[in-house]
Amino acid sequence: MKSLMTTLIFTLLISTLSYGQERMLEAESSVITNHEVNIEGQRVPYSAEAGTQPVWNEDGKPIASLFYTYYQRTDITDRASRPLVISFNGGPGSASVWMHIAYTGPRILEIDDEGYPIQPYGIKENPYSILDVADIVFVNPVNTGYSRILDKEAKKTTFFGVNADIQYLAEWINTFVSRKNRWQSPKYLIGESYGTTRVSGLALELQNRQWMYLNGVILVSPTGLGIDRGGPVAAANRLPYFAAAAWYQKALSAELQSKDLDELLPEVEDFTINELLPAMAMGGFISEEKRKEMAQKMSYYSGISEKTILQHNLDVSYSFFWKDLLREKGGYTVGRLDSRYKGIDRMEGGERPDFNSELTSWLHSFTPAINYYFRNELEYVTDIKYNMFGPVRPWDRSGDNTGENLRQAMAQNPYLKVMVQSGYYDGATTYFNAKYTMWHLDPSGKMKDRLRFEGYRSGHMMYLRRVDLEKANEHIREFIQSSLPGKGVPAKY
Repeated sequence: MKSLMTTLIFTLLISTLSYGQERMLEAESSVITNHEVNIEGQRVPYSAEAGTQPVWNEDGKPIASLFYTYYQRTDITDRASRPLVISFNGGPGSASVWMHIAYTGPRILEIDDEGYPIQPYGIKENPYSILDVADIVFVNPVNTGYSRILDKEAKKTTFFGVNADIQYLAEWINTFVSRKNRWQSPKYLIGESYGTTRVSGLALELQNRQWMYLNGVILVSPTGLGIDRGGPVAAANRLPYFAAAAWYQKALSAELQSKDLDELLPEVEDFTINELLPAMAMGGFISEEKRKEMAQKMSYYSGISEKTILQHNLDVSYSFFWKDLLREKGGYTVGRLDSRYKGIDRMEGGERPDFNSELTSWLHSFTPAINYYFRNELEYVTDIKYNMFGPVRPWDRSGDNTGENLRQAMAQNPYLKVMVQSGYYDGATTYFNAKYTMWHLDPSGKMKDRLRFEGYRSGHMMYLRRVDLEKANEHIREFIQSSLPGKGVPAKY
């Protein structure tokens, strides 16, 4: 009895101590598990390493630690020729969760074929993962996922800004590639949303400061990359997205609804570039006749009334569009990041939606899935909270030359190719703005054969729709294959 009582007291003491410990991320940790996945009918064995690797200051002291998940196909004998894809999401402040468990990784969350959450929340095999052709590491920048600042004296400006983010992540990647012995491997960066700003800057930073040359950069739902598209360009460029979203919501005329999206969008793009943009460049000096003609055509293509467009001087904002498109057609709002999603506001009046209907839907399924996945399948157990969106403000956005950085990296590296992937229903980083950015990435036009654009019938996270998940992953496979030079082919012009 005395022995049993002693054991109980000891167990209680240990339990109290373990739960009373300070909740701190380990600077270095690693848990490796082994799995298999069926990709396009082929059984692929792989290892998954969930762990942390430090960020050091100039004195070699760990000041932060980044959480990563590293997937390697285990039946590969020649690792030197095996491509490595380094994956980032955006925000800034967003974890790598989105592309990790919904796009390229070997496991994806349980959702329906259009991307809507279903219960019970969970994880299943990804039959379209790119793990059959490339190893992947998903990286969480500081304060995203499980990544954290370790040194309370470390300045936040070391991490939270366009160029600071690029500089410390390049150092981190160098260490990771060295530790995993991947210097010989063809390397690719993929970034989504703000992650495209990050990887565009990293392409040159890795090349010029770390002497690491890439084969490819994939921009998923890209930002502006510091390329100017303000004024009349910003206003005119919205229309092709307006048309796509209105077409999906059946808010256009019967004539336009009868056309396929692939037929409609080139028509709207042509009008935007050749008629609307020159007209908007006239500003307040446009003739009344021309103004009304433009408003009429904009209404025809956008589903917004001609009167409303005239009241906005032809410059209808995104937020007003999301609120107004279905105002008289059921009173719903449409989503910002994906305008297939509908929302319900407190009142139908107003200038903007009360909330982002698509993001709330996504958090429904992603949050429980990623927390379950790490603890139960990858066996990475921690009391640190997984930050879907972490505190990274204020973020220094000055000095964003990332588009020019990417152009310069391409110019210096004949091997380097770029692919852009965009969803037609994305109202945050619209597909037509992505095209415009790509057109202006290389003003010389000498590298346009190394730039590729792919569009999809979904939104910001175009891979949530099953058809596009399959298609977009196949496009990455093709891109990787096309950017691997033949044996003995030198990097030269």
